[in-house]
Amino acid sequence: MSTGDAKSDILQGTLDLMVLRTLQTMGSQHGFGLAKRIQQIAEGALDLNQGTLYPALLRLEQRGWVQSKWGTSDANRRAKYYEITRKGLKQVEQESEDWARTVAIMDRFVKLVESE
Repeated sequence: MSTGDAKSDILQGTLDLMVLRTLQTMGSQHGFGLAKRIQQIAEGALDLNQGTLYPALLRLEQRGWVQSKWGTSDANRRAKYYEITRKGLKQVEQESEDWARTVAIMDRFVKLVESE
């Protein structure tokens, strides 16, 4: 899966959880703020661009996991702010459990290879 690049593409299916957890912990955010925070948490290891984030936000909104409203950013510009919904909070719980299970399984494979 590694391409040798310093930054990695976002693993399929993980962006939703990253966005939802960020909104859960930080509250309402506009898209640029979300992207900046996700990249900060990833310590620059992810390649997150508008073409990745905004379709994900639209999908999350269509599923009812986030809601949006227009507001004014710190730079005094009109921006769409996103916040997590109750349904989104339930989804975070489910996806977190699923992710923990996946990590545990992959950890077994990594340890299996290391022990041989």
